Amino acid sequence: MQKIVPCLWFDTNGEEALKFYSSIFPNSRVTDTLLWGDANPSRKGSLLTATFELDGQEFMILNGGPEYKFNPAISMFVPCETQADVDYYWDRLLEGGGQPVQCGWLTDRYGVSWQVAPKAMIRMFQDKDAAKANRAMQAMMKMVKLDLAQVQQAFDGK
Repeated sequence: MQKIVPCLWFDTNGEEALKFYSSIFPNSRVTDTLLWGDANPSRKGSLLTATFELDGQEFMILNGGPEYKFNPAISMFVPCETQADVDYYWDRLLEGGGQPVQCGWLTDRYGVSWQVAPKAMIRMFQDKDAAKANRAMQAMMKMVKLDLAQVQQAFDGK
């Protein structure tokens, strides 16, 4: 069991977001739900919270009202094995009104920020050869959706 579970605060569309995210990530499932009761008669019977897993990672959704909005200060990081994985998660998370940002970042249609990045690129940034790592970083800084082949070419000095 995870000791820390991120809770995502939505106004009233948490259940819709839960279905959206579950359709994207494999091995997703809802583990618990709580409906509004008499404490909020106007929402009675609708979803208050849901605990769910996206590919084994536990999250909670709260339909808490309009008081808070998401911002990029906290983002979801999706480490990818291949360019095909980057393309899949990038395209799916943008569906329905998401916005690409920069350097592998995007904001989905609910306002949640995501970073979609190939693991190999992260390893390039950590390379002991500072010149190679810098070339890879400079290539990445010019991108919106990350292209592993282009970053690899820069890393290799081509």
